[in-house]
Amino acid sequence: MAESSDIDALAETIARCRVCRDAPLKGPERRLPHEPRPVVVLSPVARILIAGQAPGLRVHESGLPFNDASGDRLRAWLGVDRATFYDPSRFAIVPMGFCFPGYDASGHDLPPRAECAPLWRRGVIAAMPQIEMVLAIGQNAQAWHMPDRRHKTMTETVRDWRSSFLRNDGPRVMPLPHPSWRNSGWLKKNPWFEAELLPALRSYVDSGVR
Repeated sequence: MAESSDIDALAETIARCRVCRDAPLKGPERRLPHEPRPVVVLSPVARILIAGQAPGLRVHESGLPFNDASGDRLRAWLGVDRATFYDPSRFAIVPMGFCFPGYDASGHDLPPRAECAPLWRRGVIAAMPQIEMVLAIGQNAQAWHMPDRRHKTMTETVRDWRSSFLRNDGPRVMPLPHPSWRNSGWLKKNPWFEAELLPALRSYVDSGVR
C-alpha cells in the first residue's frame, strides 16, 4: 500500500503540471488556451477508482470533480451521497485528462488532452495498488483500462459489463456511459442498464465503501 506522503507528493506534482499549455504534443497552436487546473483525488487506501473523461467548466472553476449535474447522476448510480463520494478513503477520482480541455465549435467539451494520460496515468495507477475496482466512464477510460475487452461501440462494451466486472485477474473494471444529461436518451433506449448493471454496481460499492 502506498504511503500517504508519497500520494501527497504525487498530487502536488500533478497540481503544478502545465504541459498542455507550455509544451502541447500537437504544436503551439494546440496549446491549452486557459490556465491549467488539474483536478484529481488520489488516495492510499480507497478501493474504488473513478476513471472519468476530463473536467467540465464548472469542475474547472470549483476544483471539485463531478461537481455538476453529471456528478449528481453518477452519485445516484452508485447509491452514495456527496459526503461519501468525496471521502478520499472511499473513492479515488482520476480522469483521463486532468484539466478542462475547452469547447469545440459546437459548444461541446473537447476530448481529454492528448498529453495527460501518457505522461501521468501509469504512474498514478501504480501509486495506488490497493484499488480493487475501476469505474471506466466513457470510451477514453474504457480504451485505457480494458483494451482487450472493449467492443466496437460503447453500448456493446457496457452491455458486456459482466465479462470485465467478474474477472479476478486484477482490479475489476465496470464500464459505464458518461452520466451527462446528453445520455438521457441512451438510458431510455437501454433499460437493462438500470435493471441489471446498476444493482450489481451498487451492491459492490456498498460493500467497498463501508
